[in-house]
Amino acid sequence: MNDTMQYLTTGTRAGFWAGLAMLAALTSATELRGDETCSSPYLARIEGQEEFVYVWTLGVEGLGDGADKLVTIDVKPSSPDYGKVIHSHSLDGRHEAHHGGFTDDRRQLWLSGLESSKIFIFDVHTDPARPRHVKTIDKFEKITGGVVGPHGVYALPGRLLIPCLSNAKDRTGRTALVEFSNDGDYIATHWLPTKENPRGATGAEFADGYGYDARVLPRKNVLLTTSFTGWKNYTRDFGDLVKDAEAMKQVGASMVLWNFHTRQPKKVFQVPGAPLEIRWAWGEKRNYAFTATALTSKLWLCYEDNNGEWQAKEVAQIGPEGGVLPVDISLSADDGTLFVDCFGDGKVRVFDVSNPHQPKQTYEKQIGKQLNMVSQSWDGKRLYFSSSLLARWDKQGENNEQFVRAYTWNGKELKPAFEIDFTVLKLGRPHHMLFGATKIGS
Repeated sequence: MNDTMQYLTTGTRAGFWAGLAMLAALTSATELRGDETCSSPYLARIEGQEEFVYVWTLGVEGLGDGADKLVTIDVKPSSPDYGKVIHSHSLDGRHEAHHGGFTDDRRQLWLSGLESSKIFIFDVHTDPARPRHVKTIDKFEKITGGVVGPHGVYALPGRLLIPCLSNAKDRTGRTALVEFSNDGDYIATHWLPTKENPRGATGAEFADGYGYDARVLPRKNVLLTTSFTGWKNYTRDFGDLVKDAEAMKQVGASMVLWNFHTRQPKKVFQVPGAPLEIRWAWGEKRNYAFTATALTSKLWLCYEDNNGEWQAKEVAQIGPEGGVLPVDISLSADDGTLFVDCFGDGKVRVFDVSNPHQPKQTYEKQIGKQLNMVSQSWDGKRLYFSSSLLARWDKQGENNEQFVRAYTWNGKELKPAFEIDFTVLKLGRPHHMLFGATKIGS
């Protein structure tokens, strides 16, 4: 109760209880059939099927206006514009458009610039088909105490949690979690634990201070973070980077379990090879999450054991030995199926994870010559894929396909629905995709 009250003093009481109510509703897959599976439990939900896919897109010099932009795709099946771009809003310059997320009321979409450390805020409530840029947070480094590289945006009651990738002092992977209010006001910075300053966490010998994703399991009061690499690495040309043995050592090899309410790190796990996206199971008695390691191509499970202790272990190989660079994962709403996107060979691999300790690959499909993000509808029938990883890490020449491709899933195979060539349309490199709609629940 003390932890809960402490949390309520740093958030909104109404938002907290609304979040709990939303979490309870999410345990029934029959109640919500249109939203994306990999999102915050505190997020207001789409009523029915998604109508739009918002695509945070990297600008390319010499292609169109060359600017980063938010692109809107119509995905209403009955629409004459189904599978087409219906709106595009360009920003000033190129910022390494990367990830984003909604405020808990879904009125705003926050989008991060991984290189410039700017955050762009869009109104997606007034006219969901035509998002409107309303604010830019352009002094992120200064107001956060030296944090750079905002990566994701994760909805909490009345505020947003922003996991970051680097710092202004040495531009390595040493970084922090940052919180802002829905109004765009800075709240707090929480530096990740290191060997020198573990901040009270066990497993200090594994603490590298690196960050990437951050996700919450509210009913267990735990926050989980993963780790990637710093500004000096992700802004380098990938071909040069992999030749630099010393730079390749500067890659995250940890996951951190936190007390969610107090933001206190509790335990550091050793997870070699840059663990990236986190996907918590939705089931009310399923206390575990998956992640995939980009450099070692392993699937990992973080779970609560029978003694109430949290553990992390490798549970599956992704693709053939040698590595396929898994970059994004999507867990189905029933916790039974995991989709794993692999940038290296452009394939999605599908795992049966009904036994999370023993995943089994059941299917794979070539999506493109390169492949990055995947977004899955709550009913599991539709999946959307995008191609771009990072501006300087994408493939070259004919392998540099830039697309959004949609598929239907019948539980056994993926079938094409539509595709959009972002290069032909001179839009840039599509990265993160998020769902939009005109009807949003409470």
